[in-house]
Amino acid sequence: MTCSPTSWFTPQPFNHSHRVAKFCYADKELINKAILASVAARREWDLKPVQDRAQILFKAADVISGPKRAEVLAKTMIGQGKTVIQAEIDAAAELIDFFRFNAKHAVELQHQQPLDAEGSTNRAIYRGLEGFVAAVSPFNFTAIGGNLAGTPALMGNVVLWKPSDAALSASYAVYRILRECGLPPNVIQFLPADGPVFGDAITSSEHLAGINFTGSVPTFKRLWKQVAQNLDTYRTFPRLAGECGGKNFHFVHKSADVESVVSGTIRSAFEFGGQKCSACSRIYVPTSLWPRIRDGLVSVVQEMRVGDPVEDLGTFFSAVIDDKSFGRIRSWLQHAKSSANLTVLAGGGCSDKTGYFVEPTIVETKDPRDAIMNEEIFGPVLSVYVYPDDDYKQVLQLIDSTSPYALTGAVFAKDESVVEEASKVLRNAAGNFYVNDKSTGSVVAQQPFGGARASGTNDKPGGPHYVLRWTSPQVVKETHVPLREWKYPYMR
Repeated sequence: MTCSPTSWFTPQPFNHSHRVAKFCYADKELINKAILASVAARREWDLKPVQDRAQILFKAADVISGPKRAEVLAKTMIGQGKTVIQAEIDAAAELIDFFRFNAKHAVELQHQQPLDAEGSTNRAIYRGLEGFVAAVSPFNFTAIGGNLAGTPALMGNVVLWKPSDAALSASYAVYRILRECGLPPNVIQFLPADGPVFGDAITSSEHLAGINFTGSVPTFKRLWKQVAQNLDTYRTFPRLAGECGGKNFHFVHKSADVESVVSGTIRSAFEFGGQKCSACSRIYVPTSLWPRIRDGLVSVVQEMRVGDPVEDLGTFFSAVIDDKSFGRIRSWLQHAKSSANLTVLAGGGCSDKTGYFVEPTIVETKDPRDAIMNEEIFGPVLSVYVYPDDDYKQVLQLIDSTSPYALTGAVFAKDESVVEEASKVLRNAAGNFYVNDKSTGSVVAQQPFGGARASGTNDKPGGPHYVLRWTSPQVVKETHVPLREWKYPYMR
């Protein structure tokens, strides 16, 4: 087996002179060998009782919650620049919950059976998909990688896992834990690879059965188009599941609790430097509350510490993930400073001298349809539109129509009639909708996560139905009374 002769390194976001991981890319030949190895392993793995497959995830969850917890957290902090609390809620709590709840749901699914009739019995067999599943995971959550690869495998599938280059260290630790907990060889194969090379290889294989993806809209669209172009190649119609981010909103009504708005928005917009798919990046505030909310937001931002999350536990967030992300966010800051419609209220600075640091930034816009209000930035930049109090109904329509995304959103209001109206108008504007709470912080089994429109296929990982997405059920009818006559009774 061969890989690209070039070695690559993952730089530490907050000190890019420090190398976190060394790796090489799987080339097309190696990816194709991995596909054949996975297909060869599929039958035996799919026939393994689901209770046995589930035990591997239960054991892995126990290991992560105990002896391997510090290692996985440290690699998430060092490699992805997370603070200790952000690493804990991701690489420990959420990943453990994914493994435990999905294993629980997989076992319980076996009890969902069709009805029997007199003289015959029926049963559903929840098979894995015929072929392999490609899991493409992002940098921002260690837990997402474990889920994208682990859940299809739990359901009897074989998986090629392409991790993000920027999360290799923590992702590989999760993979090793699964193997050490009993996952057989070739059921999940860990394949760092160049994105287009990986995409071309998997979509041209006749054995492709599914893609489980979290990442950008352009990449997911590219994969979808490639699948469509190669439909005649495949043995089956591939399942495509994707989560692609959002332009998440906070809508504030004049009846809202100001302190809750300020604290919730600060956390949602700036935790992990705004690099959560669910992070609030646009907020709509009524004129009457704006002075208090503005002063509250600016005051907190001026107090906020941005730095090394490992050496300084008082750091609220650290550097953004890499030079590409830094460059993109810097261009948005330049737009904010140069546009006549935009005013930088706080922050606006950035430096990549030591790490990829961007100040927490608040921008007020006169134009609610400025690009900064509808395009995903994926960084610590919050845009604000201030509206006349009595125009809130029009603003709800504005929120629904401004952005192509529909991932998360929040409504802050004490007036229950406003909450009810907002829930109706914004019914399709968010897959995860919050009332008097921030737009981030979904918990496995409590708020299954996902959105539609450009945000993805809304398959709701973390919920009980997600495991069904990765099965191809077979229904078996067994008749116990022999058929003795070919004529219908009325024909006699």
